[in-house]
Amino acid sequence: MAKIICLLSLSLVLLFSLSFAQQQLKGQCQIQKINALQPQYKIQSEGGVTESYDYNDDQFRCAGAAFLRHTIYRRSLLLPSYTSSPLLAYAVKGSGILGIMISGCPETFESSQESQQESQGQGQRFRDRHQKIGNFLQGDIIAFPAGAAHWIYNSGNEELVLVVLQDTSNNVNQLDDIPRRFFLAGNPRSGQEQEQQQLWQPEKQYSRFDNVFKGFAVQVLAEAFNVDLETAKKLQGENDQRGHMVNIEQGLQVISPPFTGEEQQYGEQNRRANGLEETICTARVRQNIDNPSRADIYNPRAGRFTTANSLTLPILSFLQLSAARGVLHRKAIMSPHWYMNCHTIVYATKGNARMQIVDNRGQAVFDDTIQEGQVVVVPHNFAVVKQAGDQGFEWVEFNTNENAMINTISGRTSSFRGLPVDVIVNAYQVSRKVAEQLKFNRQETLIFSGGESSGQPRVSSV
Repeated sequence: MAKIICLLSLSLVLLFSLSFAQQQLKGQCQIQKINALQPQYKIQSEGGVTESYDYNDDQFRCAGAAFLRHTIYRRSLLLPSYTSSPLLAYAVKGSGILGIMISGCPETFESSQESQQESQGQGQRFRDRHQKIGNFLQGDIIAFPAGAAHWIYNSGNEELVLVVLQDTSNNVNQLDDIPRRFFLAGNPRSGQEQEQQQLWQPEKQYSRFDNVFKGFAVQVLAEAFNVDLETAKKLQGENDQRGHMVNIEQGLQVISPPFTGEEQQYGEQNRRANGLEETICTARVRQNIDNPSRADIYNPRAGRFTTANSLTLPILSFLQLSAARGVLHRKAIMSPHWYMNCHTIVYATKGNARMQIVDNRGQAVFDDTIQEGQVVVVPHNFAVVKQAGDQGFEWVEFNTNENAMINTISGRTSSFRGLPVDVIVNAYQVSRKVAEQLKFNRQETLIFSGGESSGQPRVSSV
């Protein structure tokens, strides 16, 4: 009996602690004002630059996320590393090759060279073999599981630009909310320290990272890899001044099948698979959301909206994240809406828009223009509306749920359309005619044409 009471007491303590921690996290979302954020910190290296948005900002603390932008120069490599929480990236510009290494997965990409001796019965000698790697293009969403080591190489003819969301509040992250990255090569801090001299109090703003091999004794590394001490020191990268991205003049020589337009088409067709046949070793990690032909919502006068979730890219169920790509034409409007089950991190890729975000008190916590390169966090259930400027507006958004659910306020499938006319009459003190106009004037679903081009009658005065 005493043991049972002790176990019950312990359970109550753990439950209380968990509840308290959740309340603390929820308390961080008492946002009074939201701002459109620019990158605050820059880390230069030989092969590119990483720009970090301030993860200590109230918006990111509310969403439990961090955000950064990699610019990888031509023929340059982002060194192998892993993170304590899952990543979701979007290729804003360029193309490249990526590898995600998971212990236990087979080395299915292999190159062999059979000598005359070996052909006489001594077997086949492999020059190289490694885990599966893949190509990606502009417009691709790429998923990186927590703890999975990965590398990225710019194989194109222009700079590769990737924006990356790190979901630090994800339940697989057993550490704190600091966006930690663990490198497996090089001397990443060398590039970071050069930049830090120009920053004010950088330690309070950015989690420093370095090669994890540096913390091991050289003798232990030599034993673990069965190599000499000099080679073991190379693993630690002490004298490597290239930073976390390195240039490869001769180009990266890896085993990879040719990448053609047919593979891209196959990927689009395969997105309808239910994912039951996928394992962590064979799971698709990318999906293009910039292709107009696969838009989920399309209005030729206003724009389009394309989603990537666990139904179209099953690995997102494992990451508990999803994404969407939006394009608005000049003056077009995305219906006022709220997300029912997630925070949304919006990154502007082109043009600008007026954006308004309203909290439960009916106060506009954000009413400003969002420009290319800026980030805005829309907290869970906060109502938001976007209207494109004269040059139109394009964005990518990351959602902290594998199947983000949107609830629109106006339009053909909106919650407003679901109200009886008499409820509208009495709720807003308007005539029946006006109530019908409020309910039925917008026949579009999510993306509305704006201004005079909409062709829609305007609501008359009460």
